[in-house]
Amino acid sequence: MYLLRSIDKVLEQWRVAAEHKPLLLRGARQVGKSSCVRHLAENFDYYIEVNFEKRDDVKRLFAQQKDVCLLSKQLGMLYGVPVVAGKTLIFLDEIQACPEAIKSLWFFKEDYPELHVAAAGSLLEFALRDIPSFGVGRIRSLFLYPMSFDEFLIAEGKEMWIEAKRHAHADLPLFEPLHSELVTYFRIYMMIGGMPASVAAWVSKRDYTVCQAELDDIQSSYFDDFAKYSPRVDPQLLRNTLYSVIQQHGRKFIFNRVEGEFRTEQVKTALAMLCDAGLIKRVSHSAANGVPLGAEVNDKHRRYIFLDSGLMLRILNIELNSYDQVAAILTDAASQLVNRGEFAELVLGWELVKYANPQLRHELYYWENTNKSTSAEVDYLVERHLQVVPIECKSGTTGKMKSLWLFMRAKHLTAAYRCSLENFQRLRRVDPDDNNIERTIDIIPLYAVSNIINA
Repeated sequence: MYLLRSIDKVLEQWRVAAEHKPLLLRGARQVGKSSCVRHLAENFDYYIEVNFEKRDDVKRLFAQQKDVCLLSKQLGMLYGVPVVAGKTLIFLDEIQACPEAIKSLWFFKEDYPELHVAAAGSLLEFALRDIPSFGVGRIRSLFLYPMSFDEFLIAEGKEMWIEAKRHAHADLPLFEPLHSELVTYFRIYMMIGGMPASVAAWVSKRDYTVCQAELDDIQSSYFDDFAKYSPRVDPQLLRNTLYSVIQQHGRKFIFNRVEGEFRTEQVKTALAMLCDAGLIKRVSHSAANGVPLGAEVNDKHRRYIFLDSGLMLRILNIELNSYDQVAAILTDAASQLVNRGEFAELVLGWELVKYANPQLRHELYYWENTNKSTSAEVDYLVERHLQVVPIECKSGTTGKMKSLWLFMRAKHLTAAYRCSLENFQRLRRVDPDDNNIERTIDIIPLYAVSNIINA
């Protein structure tokens, strides 16, 4: 069962474009890269799929044949499929296993640009790192992640709900029954996560334990991959670092909290590799005095978020035995989770990335007062219309916003977001100590983060 993805529209635009560069899908293992290309292939007359982890003979062919026009004909003969420009899609899967195939993408652009060639791979970033000036100006990269909440709703057949929340705002909130339904579905999404296999299991079986089995398989495959990262990196270091990221989620990462007697530089290397593999994402501290946010990053303050909420629950050994049990963990009794607010913060961070332009690698930023005499922090910062916009995340419907108001005043900002399980609304405050400036915080439900990106 193929689950529709927002990137499908981008792939279709690439298919019909008069000029198209070779396409490279990048992202963690099992986020749906190959499935997206196979779905796209349904719109071509002919399709060739090469898996370099299964065909050593084809790897040798790419190493020997540098003429991509002749190479394409040879692939057509080998697979018994006509190669016709504009009608044939060639998909080079697990391309990280064949560096010569990666390099060939350059020449497809130069020597056979009318042919549609797409590629994808697991642990691809490691292979690209070893190729200087990879594909500059010659290759189109698209970044794919686990499914967003909107994609989950589409899989559930709730497209009308997406349209309704897209048009909702503080002056026109959703009517309460629909808001309540969306909150329920968002909690389900947080539990099963956005990995396509888990979502497909939920849609077809409505059984959390089936989703759990799929997530266990994915988790095992990720840990098995650790041996492939680099012969110079201890897989145990990678495993311990990943666990530490989860344990320290929502806080500044402390290197010496990684179990084992590993040096700081070793942990830094492990973190970089986990980022390259797509298993974690860095959230950098920014002074946030203006845009771009990346211009004022403090390297001594970094947070990391794990790839997926469903996978995170499995690594924490939280059983998905029943909705009531897990819903209580996420909303009421958080004793089995480090912090339910930080769990919602993980989902919010990835939602901000998933709805952004897939052609760019997007960074995440946060702010905290580094002056130890005062404790204040803002969960995320985004750039909107050349302005810094802070976002605070709450897992429920209550919580103070002292840090958010403080930040807005300190940075001379007048607008911010609070993401929670509340309905759309707006909070206003006039500051008599700052020229009576009116500041507003728009409350956006966690299920409607896409509204922030499209604002």
